[in-house]
Amino acid sequence: MSMDDQTPPGGTIRSWLDERASTIGDRDAYLFFDGEAALTWSALRNRARKLAENLTAQGLDKGASVAILQPNGREAIECLYGVLYGGFRATVINLVAGDEAIGYALGHCDARIAFVGDAQTDLFDRVRPKEMTRYSAARFDKAPDLHALGPDDDALLMYTSGTTGRPKGVVHSHVSLLAGGWTPTVAHKLTPADRGLCVLPIYHINGLCVTVLSALVSGGSLAVAEKFSTRKFWDQCQSAKATWFSVVPTIISHLLHSELTPAHETRARLRFGRSASSPLAPDVQTAFETRFEVPIVETMGLTETAAQILSNPLPPGIRKIGSPGKAYGNEACILSADLTPLPPNTKGEIAVRGPNVMREYLKNPDATRATFTPDGWLRTGDLGHMDEDGYFFVTGRLKELIIKGGENIAPREIDEALYSHPDVIEAAAFARPCKTYGERVEAAVKLRTGSSVSSDQLIAICVQRLGAFKSPDRVHVLQDLPKGPSGKIQRIKLPVLTQ
Repeated sequence: MSMDDQTPPGGTIRSWLDERASTIGDRDAYLFFDGEAALTWSALRNRARKLAENLTAQGLDKGASVAILQPNGREAIECLYGVLYGGFRATVINLVAGDEAIGYALGHCDARIAFVGDAQTDLFDRVRPKEMTRYSAARFDKAPDLHALGPDDDALLMYTSGTTGRPKGVVHSHVSLLAGGWTPTVAHKLTPADRGLCVLPIYHINGLCVTVLSALVSGGSLAVAEKFSTRKFWDQCQSAKATWFSVVPTIISHLLHSELTPAHETRARLRFGRSASSPLAPDVQTAFETRFEVPIVETMGLTETAAQILSNPLPPGIRKIGSPGKAYGNEACILSADLTPLPPNTKGEIAVRGPNVMREYLKNPDATRATFTPDGWLRTGDLGHMDEDGYFFVTGRLKELIIKGGENIAPREIDEALYSHPDVIEAAAFARPCKTYGERVEAAVKLRTGSSVSSDQLIAICVQRLGAFKSPDRVHVLQDLPKGPSGKIQRIKLPVLTQ
């Protein structure tokens, strides 16, 4: 399939997989660390087609949801491609969302059939709708004709984390899903010679689009770990011969605070590491790059945009520390309160428009309408500004702003002040209801083992950097901060955990 830096990929997942199988079929596409054999492009296409024929033989209509409850591994990759190849809607379930959210997603998506991992059987049996069954192979004498498939047909259904109510089902087409693999390919100059390391769950949009689908679009390969492990990470980079990896800020912080270091050969082979899902504290990024000599490219993305919307350029391009970068493969702007684009250095809401943007929220036309402006910009809910060079800077989430005495305080400012202390591994500020100011500032941190830094000392650092008004009244020291499937800290849970 042809592709360039300006033209998003056309076609479907099926046509791209067929092309890869026919042109580079004997090359490894996906490799695994759990003893499973690697998947070549030809083997993956053949397995995907067999699964697609089985689903078709069971009478599923084109675009019907097929649930996937599986951890990272060979089987998950095969099932994902099998569902997409058949023209069905891959409904990828977040395995750590909790019984209520998983049960809601399974009921809401209307899937008849689910691919269920062995370790997820009990979970599935607890929460599944009565009419939903586990996948079993169909019997047929002659392989059925697969559904005709076009770029605009449904491909993916992925549920948001639901921190502000019921999870919303984000629907992507084949063309937007392919664009989700294309934007990192363009931004990071991925080639067939590149091999990524995936340690994020592929039931999260970052793991699925940035790593799994960029391998398809770039023609490169991907080593898939079951999950992130500080102890195994550098060894996995080495054994897989990875040239890049995609992680989140908490992982970068945990690696920084570990005593383990990559071998010289590993450092030399790694072109870059990629950070996404939440803002990366500048002090953490600088310390990581200084210690490990691996450049970190900060990015930004959403489930609704098939992951990436912004990225810093690779070295020697200008990486602006503290910024998730510029738009690649889509447009981005800052909107005013009346939803009109604003000039540089003016604060507002970040919005995006392009081929990677979702079609809709399933069965939720009101939420879909509220998310899009009349001229097609998708509102991200993130606040920030753009500089004269087109780099964006994020100050916080609209829904996470702390409003103290009528003044808006972005939690990120406090997070970054706390991360400036070398003993802080995780940090997150949050609002606590207050009779005097309406809301007051508090924060939670995880400290490295053996640290003697006190809460008062951390507050003093914040006062020095931000002033007393913005600084937390209390800093709670926790064993771990609550995190979602990608490793992003869930700020919304902290008021209850710190009562």
